[in-house]
Amino acid sequence: MLTALSIANIVLIERLDLEFEAGLGVLTGETGAGKSILLDALGLALGARADSALVRQGSDKAQVTASFAPPTADTPLAALLADNEIALEAGEPLLIRRTLKADGGSRAFLNDQPCSAALLREVGGHLVEIHGQHDDRGLLAPAGHRVLLDVYARADTRAVAAAHAAWRAAEEQLAAARAAISAAERDREWLAHCVTELQALGSQPGEEAELAEARAAMQKGERLAGDLGAIMEAFEGSDSGPAQLRAAARRLDRLAGDHPLLAEALAGLDRAIIEADEAEGKLHEAARAMEYDPERLEATETRLFELRAMARKHNVQPDELAELTGTLAARLDAIEGGSAGLAKLEAAVAETASAYTHAATALSDQRAKAAIRLDTAVAGELVPLKLDAARFQTLIERLPADRWGPEGMDRVEFLISTNPGAPFAPLAKIASGGELSRFILALKVALAEEGGAGTIIFDEIDRGVGGAVASAIGERLARLAGAGKQLLAVTHSPQVAAKGAFHFIIAKSSEGPNGGVVTRTSVHALDDAGRREEIARMLSGAEVTAEARAQAERLLDIAA
Repeated sequence: MLTALSIANIVLIERLDLEFEAGLGVLTGETGAGKSILLDALGLALGARADSALVRQGSDKAQVTASFAPPTADTPLAALLADNEIALEAGEPLLIRRTLKADGGSRAFLNDQPCSAALLREVGGHLVEIHGQHDDRGLLAPAGHRVLLDVYARADTRAVAAAHAAWRAAEEQLAAARAAISAAERDREWLAHCVTELQALGSQPGEEAELAEARAAMQKGERLAGDLGAIMEAFEGSDSGPAQLRAAARRLDRLAGDHPLLAEALAGLDRAIIEADEAEGKLHEAARAMEYDPERLEATETRLFELRAMARKHNVQPDELAELTGTLAARLDAIEGGSAGLAKLEAAVAETASAYTHAATALSDQRAKAAIRLDTAVAGELVPLKLDAARFQTLIERLPADRWGPEGMDRVEFLISTNPGAPFAPLAKIASGGELSRFILALKVALAEEGGAGTIIFDEIDRGVGGAVASAIGERLARLAGAGKQLLAVTHSPQVAAKGAFHFIIAKSSEGPNGGVVTRTSVHALDDAGRREEIARMLSGAEVTAEARAQAERLLDIAA
């Protein structure tokens, strides 16, 4: 509910601060006084297009601030604010502020947090509904009729949305599987050849590095074979150095006890023999490691070349050949076992489609029952609004299967027939301005208890009607406001104005000498005496008569 509105430098409004209450509030004033400016300012705060023409002449910027009662928890509005990280303090109002510069730039704020105009429009849609004779949104837009009917039916569409999501997911999985199998089928021969070739190769991760290292060692062995042979000959035979060291050690061992230096010499020989034995062992190990076998080297090189050639062929690293073998084999297996896999996916699609159809059919039945109740409720409102010959119908049309969606399988549209025997048609196409405004009011009254925005604005929907019809409109506005909502009605009808719980008058004044005249629009809340005088003016015109004042008093007494 709108609690306050502050406007600065919007067209003819220099400064304006208004406070609002619950119930029906009426705004009146002479033609041209600027009632539309007030709605334009509120529209700007609710995310309407930022038009620099709204900035008051001579000002560099305009600003509008709207204050709303804090939204109730667990509502779509509260969820929307939370999703956009707009902080809400417990019990504190929701503040919307929009600034507009003379050069066209604008900024938007929610609770003093910067936000986009798009978010402002989305939030505004939860807060305020505006209806007028030429309203091309809301109740006149067929796109919103299904939502209104679902709200009226108190239908929970979440089960249908979940079933639709599951159905679509199953269809996507089936389509992906079919595409994969189709692509694999086209490559069946190539896959079979590659898998056979790769499996025959039987490569292992790390094999290429091992082969390359072994080949390098054997190639070194080939180059060093002569030198190693010559060196190892020095360690072999009775004339070799180690053999002569051992013979010397044996002879010295018999003499070592004769002198300490001989014992030390023997120890030195022993160490030399040990080192020579170790060197000989290392030479044998090196020879074995670099053993040059032409056949083994050729086999190693052949294997290494095969691995590298296969890797180049498939544009992978040699170590990735084993993984590639598994991947291609899996694709080939998918072709072989594709029919069984497709059968399971097709069964899943059929199952989820059946679940969706069941849920959507139940929702359609719920809508059909609610449509009968809504048609009856609207019909009951048409006679007092002097639309006796008119008929209202909620059309529920089954959509083709390819247009079924998360909202169900129905298209919903509100239709009217204004004359006996005339066919039903959309509201906006056949209703005149006065009829259209009354149809909108009848619908709003019928839908009043089923949610909607907390503030509803009717902009001159009583234009062109008077007397009993105007009185009936006023009664229904008051009743709609009594359903826990706040209504603001811009009206020229004294009968409607008399039904208001609070009343604002909009006036235009000009001040200053010739050539420097300044025109301002002002808005004032009226007390009981002021209301009587304004309604008398609406009844009599420029000159307020005693009879008009008496009639205004009667209208106010009746409304009370």
